[in-house]
Amino acid sequence: MRLECEIEKIKNAINQVERITGKNLTLPVLSSILFTATGKSLKLRATNLSLGIEIEIPAKIEEEGVAAIHGSVLSGIFSNVIQNENVSIQGEEGNIIIKTKKSKIKLKGQLHDDFPTIPLVSGKEFEIDAKKLIDGIKSVYYSSSVSDIKPEISSVYIYSNEDNLVFVSTDSFRLAEKKVKIKNLEEIPGILIPFKNVPEILRVFGEISGEIKVCFNKNQISFSSNNTYLTSRVIDGVFPDYRQILPKESKTEAVVLKQDLLNALKLSNIFSDKFNQVNLSIRPKEKIFELSSQNNDVGENKTLLDAALTGEEVELGFNYKYFLDCFQSITTDSVSIKFNQASSPIVVSGVSDPSFLYLIMPMNR
Repeated sequence: MRLECEIEKIKNAINQVERITGKNLTLPVLSSILFTATGKSLKLRATNLSLGIEIEIPAKIEEEGVAAIHGSVLSGIFSNVIQNENVSIQGEEGNIIIKTKKSKIKLKGQLHDDFPTIPLVSGKEFEIDAKKLIDGIKSVYYSSSVSDIKPEISSVYIYSNEDNLVFVSTDSFRLAEKKVKIKNLEEIPGILIPFKNVPEILRVFGEISGEIKVCFNKNQISFSSNNTYLTSRVIDGVFPDYRQILPKESKTEAVVLKQDLLNALKLSNIFSDKFNQVNLSIRPKEKIFELSSQNNDVGENKTLLDAALTGEEVELGFNYKYFLDCFQSITTDSVSIKFNQASSPIVVSGVSDPSFLYLIMPMNR
């Protein structure tokens, strides 16, 4: 193998793929990045068996070939090469020689015969704007369960509903749903993407603009855009039928400025107990919206907020962290909070924004 390419392009590609290398002791080759030089391009591939990625960059190929190089070593080398120029890479007796204008580095190559292939996913497919995909996943994934005990809720669930691609996550204590409009969307019965794979999907495609092609079947899902191809396994399971618990009506509603509520929650947090409990009292007739918290070791706090209130009185406790999480998904200045009764879920959404819905189970201690 002998090739030449731009340092900046290979550096960016290594940064993307190195994060997906595996730390599998029984398969040490997974800690490597596979270089494949063919035609007019260099392909960099990495996998941890749950996620796989391949990035193609333009290169001047003088001699085709394949090499596996330890990912963290490559990342360390190129993060410290600051010249904006070309780099040459060649194989030599099982070693890899990396040359720039001012440095020559010799690396021991890894055995690449056992390097796993990345599946070329076939099945149903659709295209979506990259920003819409990232926005949909980002709006809900923090509500996933981080435990693998119930893998179906340690996931981001994606399905279609008319012209909406719907993203949902829950850990059984709260639930987030985001709807993204897509024209001419074919039916998608449901895809469960493992929670632990989501941060890498967000990182790889977070800065990409344009369309992403999504292809999936019962075992795998792939995302491809320009020179980047990423695959993830999908969870074989059934997501809870959450629509059954969505309240059909509300007995009480409060509309409050998002920033006021955010500040009040942060203040209440200082005095919350070990369960992160904050209490909420709404008395519409007296025009009172009050947040309170108490900690025997710190003290107590009561904060009144200006709010538009309708309906019946309600008092309940909730985990303030759950409330704080959803603010990143609400883009409007005002927040609508709806209640049915003290034991029913709190429903949070942006005023006049039906695309995002958030449910929080109250704390009944």
